[in-house]
Amino acid sequence: MDLSRALRVDPGECIAFSGSGGKTTALFTLARQLGTPVLVTTTTHLSLEQLSFADRTITVDDISDIEIIFAQLENEVVLLIGEQNESGRVLGVPEEILVGVYQFAKRRGINLLIEADGSRQRPMKAPASNEPVIPSFVDSVVVVAGLTALGKPLTDEWVHRVDIFAEMADMNKGEEITTEEIIQVLIDPLGGLKGIPEGVRKVCLLNQADNVQLQAQGNRIARKLIPWYEAAVVSSFKKDLQELNETELGIPADQIPERCDIFAVHEQIAAIILAAGGSDRMGGSKQLLPWRGEPLVRHVACAALDGGFDKVIIVVGAAGEEIKEVMNDLPVEFVDNPDWQLGQSSSIQAGLTALPGGFGAAIFLLADQPQISTTLLRTLIEKHTSTLAPIIAPLVDGQRGNPVLFDRNTFSDLQTIRGDTGGRSLFSQYSVDWVDWHDESILLDIDTEEDYQRLLTDDRRKTSQ
Repeated sequence: MDLSRALRVDPGECIAFSGSGGKTTALFTLARQLGTPVLVTTTTHLSLEQLSFADRTITVDDISDIEIIFAQLENEVVLLIGEQNESGRVLGVPEEILVGVYQFAKRRGINLLIEADGSRQRPMKAPASNEPVIPSFVDSVVVVAGLTALGKPLTDEWVHRVDIFAEMADMNKGEEITTEEIIQVLIDPLGGLKGIPEGVRKVCLLNQADNVQLQAQGNRIARKLIPWYEAAVVSSFKKDLQELNETELGIPADQIPERCDIFAVHEQIAAIILAAGGSDRMGGSKQLLPWRGEPLVRHVACAALDGGFDKVIIVVGAAGEEIKEVMNDLPVEFVDNPDWQLGQSSSIQAGLTALPGGFGAAIFLLADQPQISTTLLRTLIEKHTSTLAPIIAPLVDGQRGNPVLFDRNTFSDLQTIRGDTGGRSLFSQYSVDWVDWHDESILLDIDTEEDYQRLLTDDRRKTSQ
């Protein structure tokens, strides 16, 4: 998975980068990966060395320059700059011109990437009163933090603006920086979240996860950052010396390519339990049939609640009031599907419609499969975290099982399906990542009285062993 996929970048999207720990590297790595004309600028200033990161640098003095720039664009990374200040740093494009650049880029589907602050190349930082400078029109903000600060003392060597960081993290200078302090600063409205316009998508890039230990700590931090951030990405950027031959090792350091490793993308994931059917073949509501002393649907809901989901939605229909009554003590959300007779697709769409924006995926569970394990649910989530695969499903002895995870990229197509086919109609449209599973019980759903009796018989046999 590359960085553009991990950040879910859309054509024409404007993204601001703030923070520390590899911000400039991440910005230009993303620009290279997009493979299209990309515009880069800053709302603060750049060093002269950073000018070499782009294919072409253009000084923009007047708004009339914009049309000329776009007329000459090729598949390249173009850095737009303003004048050079007294300290020798290069300023960004003036604000009034930047708005015009954004409007031109948006209409043409060209990405505009903006560096919104500086960090003195430290892994962590706390923003000053005048930063970051994030334009109100941006679509997303990527807040970068360097994990190499973990375990290090709170000093100028590891943190830019130590005094502000210490106050925000409630710690003293010289104390060891832990995951809790980093989390505290990243979710502080005057820290990592400072200056981000309302309604803008927020992603935290936990960079410098250069070893297994830092990757594990990055994952722990990432899980705590949701839902302050819509996504938290654990990454590492390193100079890819292996791709260089001996004659190339003499090239300047800033021209050595960066290898981008994405280890995990943490997003909110929902469990949507489909419990709206009328159970015609059973002659009653199969969701309420007892198993191990509780209704089938309650077993499924409890498994989902233990599975690590950010939201559990139960779609009800034919026996909605009865199901709500036996579940009213659980922290779940009910969604009524008045069109349940149109088939399973209508319940899928009712669940997705109730899902807030920003969720990265949803797992659909059937209310008549009480033997679903939390281990399987967590395995599906972890697979998605490491791949962002469009569809992830369990496979038992060559047979597709349930539940199935669908990435947010499939949601629009799920809204178009009809009848009782469910999400399996999308399996031919998207690549499917299979999870080998060895528990055949996930293949059993309760459609008939014989199925129910088999469930009870198998359970009695397991209990007696």
